[in-house]
Amino acid sequence: MSTELSPHAQAASRASTRSFRRTVKNYVSLTKPRVMELLLVVTVPAMFLAQGGIPNLWLVLATLLGGAMSAGSAGAFNCYIDRDMDRKMKRTENRPLVTGEISDRNALAFSWVLGVLSVAWLWLTTNWLAAALSAAAIFFYVVVYTIVLKRHSEQNIVWGGIAGCFPVLIGWAAVSGTLAWPAWVMFLIIFLWTPAHYWPLSMKYRGDYAAAGVPMLGVVRGQVTVGLQVILYTWATVAASLLLIPVAEMGWVYTIAALAFGGYFIAQAHRLYGQAIRGERGKPMRVFHTANIYLSVISLAIAVDALLPF
Repeated sequence: MSTELSPHAQAASRASTRSFRRTVKNYVSLTKPRVMELLLVVTVPAMFLAQGGIPNLWLVLATLLGGAMSAGSAGAFNCYIDRDMDRKMKRTENRPLVTGEISDRNALAFSWVLGVLSVAWLWLTTNWLAAALSAAAIFFYVVVYTIVLKRHSEQNIVWGGIAGCFPVLIGWAAVSGTLAWPAWVMFLIIFLWTPAHYWPLSMKYRGDYAAAGVPMLGVVRGQVTVGLQVILYTWATVAASLLLIPVAEMGWVYTIAALAFGGYFIAQAHRLYGQAIRGERGKPMRVFHTANIYLSVISLAIAVDALLPF
């Protein structure tokens, strides 16, 4: 007896599969995977440095999974709270809460489930400190940044960016159960790096943020002021990265990477400022991408240095 599906049934099956994949894709997009990837990039080096070598691989995987759920929860909450603004911005007009592909209720439930799972998972697989830091990171991003600061202060990304500093603390705590000075220096690096990284983006999408009523620095201040602030935070970021050398006894790999790529980061920031002074449109996204490369490179250098015997 033939079990082959009819053409109509096959078409329905394919449509069902496409619908399922589309739904999964939409829920993944709520977690802001690009932001999540950047946060996880700094977690592993913190674990290597805390261990002084390669930590237990299961612990690394467990921490990354917990961190991914934590960052994903914060991102999903952000999409839910900011859905009114996302409808007014061109770069966010295709988010699933804007298009209606995911309901507000389902998005909120998804956010809570991911958040609770992240804390419970880290508590069970690492320790209470890493779990508590995960909960604090979600709270800071959702309440302090998204609800309190984002709509009301031009300094929103400065203090709200603290949430993005928590992954290094979570990674360190997962390995050692404590928080030592090198972890706090890494925290400081990311804290200072965040405005230098994000403000060029606010220059690029100034019109979007203005339309949504978000007082990003790129909206409420001129390009010259924003460019100067980017320079100041870039210099501060590089200075903080060099502080890690004596505090964590970093070796030559990290030292060379911090100096070389730090110098390139600074040069790009000055270039953007010079363009702003001359009244040119400039290329703020070049600084944005340079900042991403810089953080990735020094994070890799931290991990490599932790593996070297000298």
